Amino acid sequence: MPTAKVRNLENKEIGEVTLSDAVFGVELNKSLIHAAVRNYLANRRQGTSATKTRGNVSGSGRKLWKQKGTGRARIASIRSPLWKGGGTVHGPQPRDWSYKMPKKMRRGALRSALSERLREGNLIIIDEFIIDNPKTKGFINILSTLELADKKNQPKTLIVDSLDNANLILASRNVKKTKITNGYGLNIYDLIYHEKLLISKAGLEELNHLLDPQREKNGTEPEVIEDAQAEEKPKAKKEAKPKAKKEETEVKATPTKKLKKKTAKAEKISPAKAENQENEEAAE
Repeated sequence: MPTAKVRNLENKEIGEVTLSDAVFGVELNKSLIHAAVRNYLANRRQGTSATKTRGNVSGSGRKLWKQKGTGRARIASIRSPLWKGGGTVHGPQPRDWSYKMPKKMRRGALRSALSERLREGNLIIIDEFIIDNPKTKGFINILSTLELADKKNQPKTLIVDSLDNANLILASRNVKKTKITNGYGLNIYDLIYHEKLLISKAGLEELNHLLDPQREKNGTEPEVIEDAQAEEKPKAKKEAKPKAKKEETEVKATPTKKLKKKTAKAEKISPAKAENQENEEAAE
């Protein structure tokens, strides 16, 4: 397990801290760090550069001179890219340069860079940044005590501390080559750009919580609720109620108009048949 000495703001050793092997004991992976830095810089690009094509440049669309007879080269538009002040061909246009990088790769690059800073001896653990007055002069005195305020060869310093320390932020924001961040906001570009790394115990806890893959979760495990794990009982099927039969209603057929006419015609008897019927009745 890697260890580091703990110092106070007077540059005196007051103890030693054991660092996580999963965070500060990783081998250097240059290709992974390079990929993470490229991803960070690409995501920061605005992507607003734009050039005017021949369709965007101001100018008349009139043909400058006739096609033949002048002895000069033929020309169609003054906005041609061949002419001075014409449009640009295949120039940059607004685009989104950002792309996603897997979280494991980004955090792996941070672990590799932190481990290399520790092996180089450029990582300093500070007990606590206690600043009573937010004065720039007092902060510069602290850096000079820690041998980090040489005017000619002042190293670029990155301080990792909790952002609750308002006095530290106010005292250091006017100091050149110095930047303050917290453990959760540390990025690979700042870690590579700055030569010295100052980490407080509060910042170290945040880094371990963020980057240690085997860290213990805060608090106890959630209680198991029996009802949630119990097997779901099969729901009883509802008995289907018999559908009420529709009462059969007798529909009386009503004779239509056509049937009535047919029956009326059938009932009419011709006069010859009527005489025959009368003769038969008389004979009886």
